[in-house]
Amino acid sequence: MTRELMTSWNDYRAAVDRLLAVASEKIAIYDDDLAHLRLGSRDNLDHLQRLLMTGHGMALRIVVRDAEPLRRQQEPGLLKLLATYGHRAAALQTPEHLARLRDNMLIVDDRHALIRFDRDQARSKLLLDEADEVRAYSKRFEDLWTEGGEVISATALGL
Repeated sequence: MTRELMTSWNDYRAAVDRLLAVASEKIAIYDDDLAHLRLGSRDNLDHLQRLLMTGHGMALRIVVRDAEPLRRQQEPGLLKLLATYGHRAAALQTPEHLARLRDNMLIVDDRHALIRFDRDQARSKLLLDEADEVRAYSKRFEDLWTEGGEVISATALGL
């Protein structure tokens, strides 16, 4: 059980990389626009693909406040994974009334999490093997997911 404070963008991105590498069941992401996560890096795409190729059920769920960067193909590798593994991965843009929220979450296997306190700052906490503390963040993510929003389609015209 470990808790670490991240204060720089380099530390934050290294923590993202660490979490994606240990994911074995599922990943839940709530973020402004995915820009700081670098999900499109070769290693991170490999981690995501490995996760999506194994197991059953929804393995990757992403909720963003601004889907425009993703729609403009700034993460083509991620879009390709969403299209290929649409039965195991999904992405939503939050409804407008949630746009004011400022935090970000990356939750892995309901045991690990990276919580960024404000979307404009790198200051965050990394939780490793902290299932009890992560439970509240998982619940919050579920609430955001069930709030719905616009589906981010990985294919042209949503086909």
